[in-house]
Amino acid sequence: MSTTATSVPAPATAADPIPARDRVFSKANLAKTIGGGYLPLILATLIVFLPLAWMVLSSFKTPGEIVTTDLKVLPAQLYTQNYVEAMTTVPFAQFFLNSAIVTFVGSAIKVALAILTAYALVFVRFPFKNAIFILILVALMVPPQVAILPNYVLIAGIGGKNTLWGIILPGLGTAFGTFLLRQHFMTLPSSILEAAEIDGAGHWRRLWRIVAPVSLPSIATVALVTIVNEWNDYIWPLIITDRPETMTLPVGLTLLQNSEGNTGSGWGILMAGAVLVILPVLVVFAMLQRYIVAGLTQGSVSN
Repeated sequence: MSTTATSVPAPATAADPIPARDRVFSKANLAKTIGGGYLPLILATLIVFLPLAWMVLSSFKTPGEIVTTDLKVLPAQLYTQNYVEAMTTVPFAQFFLNSAIVTFVGSAIKVALAILTAYALVFVRFPFKNAIFILILVALMVPPQVAILPNYVLIAGIGGKNTLWGIILPGLGTAFGTFLLRQHFMTLPSSILEAAEIDGAGHWRRLWRIVAPVSLPSIATVALVTIVNEWNDYIWPLIITDRPETMTLPVGLTLLQNSEGNTGSGWGILMAGAVLVILPVLVVFAMLQRYIVAGLTQGSVSN
């Protein structure tokens, strides 16, 4: 007769030891912090900042300080004549006005359409709503360069070549803005809208009195991205316009480069023109930067 012995584990008499952590100022902890945090951050910042800094510094240099074998980081003196030449060689004021009109009108319409579309996708019941949202996502993944030729044939066919509305019209839809606002609208508590509906508020009043005010950070983020894209757009205005009267600032820089030729004396003028182009975008970014992080994170968590 055989017996089977069953081993019973001994009861734990003490808690498992907690693994020791590195001290805050230990060599291992400092190496992880610098190598995994500060070093990549510094490298990414330098990659973005150094070209911009070199552009600004070069805009205040004389031609002899730019095209030389003796590299000079800082200009010997602030040579502001580059900015004067940039604004007088080409009709810079006209370019600026065209860009301002295209950016303001195009961004306002795009943001309004994004708000209305996102609200309809979340709070309005209609057939094939999910299918329409999938189509918007597909449009988000398609590069805009694919539609350049069809847009040119369409806009030129209806008389939009060398016109500001011909620049604005093809880009009025924004899949990114619609997607971002839809994701944020889905996080809003439905009880607020239901209470407003009981009080007799229609969709239009609920949108502009309740949804839009509480979604201001997300709307500001969409507006900032749209303004930057409209202001910096280059390919489509270059294709649809060939007259200085309707050129925008990025295209005007190309005209400025052609007027200066390939000599080294024009680099300072080109750098000054580039600074004048990006300066309004930096001002808008400084005004709206406090909304960016909040706007991008509001729609990341849903109820």
